Amino acid sequence: MTSGGIRPGSIKRAVAACALFALAMFGGVAFANPQPGQLNMTRGASEWSPEAYFLNNVALGVCVVIGILVFGAMFIAMFRFRKSRGAVAEKWSHNTMLEIVWTTIPVIILIVLAYLATGGLRTFADTTGSEMTVKVTGYQWKWRYDYVDYKGKAIEKVGFMSKLDHESDETRQLNSGLDPNAVKVDGYNTYLINVDKPLVVPVGTKIRFVITAGDVIHSWWVPALGWKMDAIPGIVNAAWTNITEPGEYRGQCAELCGQDHGFMPIVVKAVPKAEFEKWLAEQEAQAKQPAPAAASTAAAPATAQATDAPVSQGHQG
Repeated sequence: MTSGGIRPGSIKRAVAACALFALAMFGGVAFANPQPGQLNMTRGASEWSPEAYFLNNVALGVCVVIGILVFGAMFIAMFRFRKSRGAVAEKWSHNTMLEIVWTTIPVIILIVLAYLATGGLRTFADTTGSEMTVKVTGYQWKWRYDYVDYKGKAIEKVGFMSKLDHESDETRQLNSGLDPNAVKVDGYNTYLINVDKPLVVPVGTKIRFVITAGDVIHSWWVPALGWKMDAIPGIVNAAWTNITEPGEYRGQCAELCGQDHGFMPIVVKAVPKAEFEKWLAEQEAQAKQPAPAAASTAAAPATAQATDAPVSQGHQG
């Protein structure tokens, strides 16, 4: 351009402002569970979740800086070098060096991002060395959890359905008159994000999840774990986590699966290993006990046979 110009000092100030803005917006510490008004991803509470947090921040930072530079240059060109100020366009058609630079830099950025993402996905896909396996099955509109093994030992008949808790279910009904803000657990609002039976797992344990569905496609998503995985009928997907801190970590189905899609939350309760092993032993003991309904059903035919026998004999005589 033959009129006006861009001063080097203004570019430095713009880049510095971009860096400070990105740091303020995306570099803060987030809680494991998403909070109201939270903009960034959560750092999570598992061994792998910081990887996803880091990759997101790097990619988002690159996009923010590129967006500010591109739109900044565009607006400067439109307003500072406009015809009403007497600006006259240059006559050259291209600049070889400039074209090489603005092609090479994006390629380098993409290669770096691809390298980081590939490393993250490779570690996420590696479920070897897992000490525990949990099967997750999605249904309309609840989850089923089956404990498969723990520390090389098979677990038999320990599993349950997990669905929206009774208080949230009552509150969500049309014309219930109940206040969603009053649905709380320990002062934390749990409306539509609490369940009747949470998934109980130990901390400090690499847990392999095998995830599928029994009807339509669902998606099992707990932000604190750093990933989500589709639950697809007829297909078994695998993922893993190693939770580092005890607590309750909440999530939801992340795939539109029907009219009650918004009412199938997930709660993972991470406890110390000793507490989990005690809980698991109790569940196994309960599973081995005969069900009262089965015992009464078995007794009923025997009583009927004892009553019918004399009657039939008397009839024959």
